[in-house]
This record gives sequence, C-alpha cells and structure tokens, in this order.
Amino acid sequence: GVVAVQVAADGKIGVIAEVNIQTDFAARNDDFKKFVDDVIAVATKAREGADIGAEPYPGGSGTLEDARKALVGKLGENITVRRWGRLRIDGPGMVFSYVHMGGRIGVLLAARTSTADLGKKPEVVKFVEDAAMQIAAMAPLHLTASEVPDSAKGKQAEIFEAQMRELEKAPTEKQWPKIIEGKVQKWVKEIALLEQPSVIESDKTVDELRQSVGKAVGGTVDLVGFIRYERGEGVEVPKGPDFAEEAAKMAGG
Repeated sequence: GVVAVQVAADGKIGVIAEVNIQTDFAARNDDFKKFVDDVIAVATKAREGADIGAEPYPGGSGTLEDARKALVGKLGENITVRRWGRLRIDGPGMVFSYVHMGGRIGVLLAARTSTADLGKKPEVVKFVEDAAMQIAAMAPLHLTASEVPDSAKGKQAEIFEAQMRELEKAPTEKQWPKIIEGKVQKWVKEIALLEQPSVIESDKTVDELRQSVGKAVGGTVDLVGFIRYERGEGVEVPKGPDFAEEAAKMAGG
C-alpha cells in the first residue's frame, strides 16, 4: 500500500491517509493509485473524525466504501483505507508535508510564524522541511517533553527497573531510583521532537535550531503539531489464509 499526503494551495490544511493493498505489484496499478488520490480528495472535505468510507465518492455515485468494494472486485486483492488525518494551521504559518521512500512514510508538520511573510522565507522553509524529515527518520511520539504522559513515564520506569534486576552486576537497589529517573529523562528526550538532536546538525536539538532560525529572520517560528504515518505500523501480519484463498473458498474453488 501507500501513505499519501496533500497540502492545500494556501498551505493552511494538510491531509494524510494510509491505504493498504495485499501486494506491491497491485500497489503500482493505475486504478489503485487513482483510488488513493480519491481518498485524499475525500479526506480533504470530510468532517473531523468522520467515517471516511461513508463519505460521497468524488466524480461518481455512491460512497468511498462502494468504490473500494468495486476496486477489490476488479483487482482481486483486498484494499483497506486504514486511517486518515488532517492538520490545520490558523493565522500566520504553513502546513508542510514530506513523503519518504515512495509512500512508506508520510509526514504532516504545522508551523506557526509571528508574521505571514516569515513562513515563506527560505530559512524557515528549510528548517521546517528538515524537521519533517527528522520526524520521518526518528519517529518521535510527541512534539514536546511536556506532552509525554506520566503513565507512559511510569511504564518506562517499570521496564528500566526490570532491566536492572536482570543485570549480573547491578548497582545496589538504593541507587536504582536515581539511575532509573535518569534513564526515563533520556528516553523522554528521544521521543519528543523538539528535544531530539537534529539529524542535520547533531550538536544542536531541533528546538535550538528553531530558536536560531527565529533570530535569523527576526521573528518567531513554532512547531505546533505533526502527524506521522508509517505504512503497516502496528499491523499484525495474518498467519491464516490470505484474501485470495478465502475468496477462492467462497467461490467454491
């Protein structure tokens, strides 16, 4: 399948969708590619959180789900519109997109600037595009360290404690709390975009580069949200009969 993204001409809204199909060969089919484009078109107009399959299909009758079923019948491979999202920026700023490896990973990143003209300056554009590539490469889970839930920190602390118990020459248990706290803080920096070392300038964090760019252009540049989809992430590979075998059984083959 593929992760597809699209940003509106004015740069204020971006949409992203993951559409899966059974084989790489079928993913290169022109009909499948057109269907992906249509999914993006539907996502652009859909209500937030809408069941995208129930939305009207562009340029035809019926719904997106009707079109999906028809294409499944035509290609003989199952197709799934797995997920979709939208990112919007109000006021000065832009939504940027990045697609890696022909649709394996897709990223939307919203940046707010102090004035409208700053969003078009080459320094700002380069910084945000580099940050979008950073998201694709480093897979942060949150924008800032403050967004990491306490429950996630607690779970990670439990993991580190279990690892300490397995060490042959572990520090004394009295030392564990301080060591574990240090490990948790390091982990938080690894999963928060602004805390990560830049893949472009490794001696600076993404946030430090953000501040430098703001000073260079005489304003402020803030990253306010992102969406990252990696094709197939979290999907358990089925171990039973595949779709073709099931279809053959249903047809009496």
